[in-house]
Amino acid sequence: MALTKKVSIVICCYNEESNLPTVIQAIHENMDKTGYRYEIIAVNDGSNDESQKLLEKLCNEDPQLFYIEFSRNFGHQNALKAGLDNATGDCIISMDADMQHPPRMLPDFIKKWEEGYDIVYTRRMEDKTLSRGKRKGSNAFYRVLNFVSDIKLEPGVADFRLMDRNAANILINIKGGDLFIRGIVHWIGFKQYAIDYMPDKRLSGQTKYTFKKMRNLALQGILSFSTKPLHLSLYLGFTIAILSLLLVPYAIISLWTGHVMAGWVSLIITIGFLGGLQVFILGIIGLYIGRIFTQTKGFPPYIIRSTNIKEK
Repeated sequence: MALTKKVSIVICCYNEESNLPTVIQAIHENMDKTGYRYEIIAVNDGSNDESQKLLEKLCNEDPQLFYIEFSRNFGHQNALKAGLDNATGDCIISMDADMQHPPRMLPDFIKKWEEGYDIVYTRRMEDKTLSRGKRKGSNAFYRVLNFVSDIKLEPGVADFRLMDRNAANILINIKGGDLFIRGIVHWIGFKQYAIDYMPDKRLSGQTKYTFKKMRNLALQGILSFSTKPLHLSLYLGFTIAILSLLLVPYAIISLWTGHVMAGWVSLIITIGFLGGLQVFILGIIGLYIGRIFTQTKGFPPYIIRSTNIKEK
């Protein structure tokens, strides 16, 4: 049965020139143990090092390795989508190229797939060697996302997973950019199984997920799966309106008794607070409108500059 099925491994890479040979070799070593036919698709997300030249060289020597080169950096989620779009396997495994997603886990994924699970995903265990700030920031990311959006992601869930072809096709058929694939995988359902793992140390280089990218990823998750911020804005505005009405009896009584309210400072503070709140609420609405505007333009989520997928 294993020989009749095919596994696709999608690697998303951005400036991972020094890591690519090691991770590709490790994938070969672990996939050869499974007995399955397989392909490796490396998606070069607009790297500005020598990753592309290296991939072309490795592909000439490796008939199971393919590359997709973007015209520029389109982001990790779009790179993952490109890999899914071009994969031909009966299941698709996605992972990063920095060796923090251990290739030794590939046989474990396939074993659970053989047991009938459509999606095998991972939960990253907390690394005590990381700085306190980074660990707190990661936990805050999931708490805020779960509170504000309509999906509930487990802490540590990342894009290191296996998807059966039936589940992957659902995601492939979703059009548009600004994808939050972790949320979509949770949303589509299917029979899922979680594996806890401790990430390996990054082989070389530095992490590409900066605070700004984490923030943007959180916004993608919130705007893609929830209108809760709009509801919160409504409730907040209604509450402030009710509190403002409570000042009317106080003003009438003060005028009647001759104790007229005085002080421009309190007035300015109140106006400033309400003005700031209005701008904040308009900003939330603007994010949703901006997302609609982006989607209606119909721009592709990524542009492929070159690939060797059709050549082999």
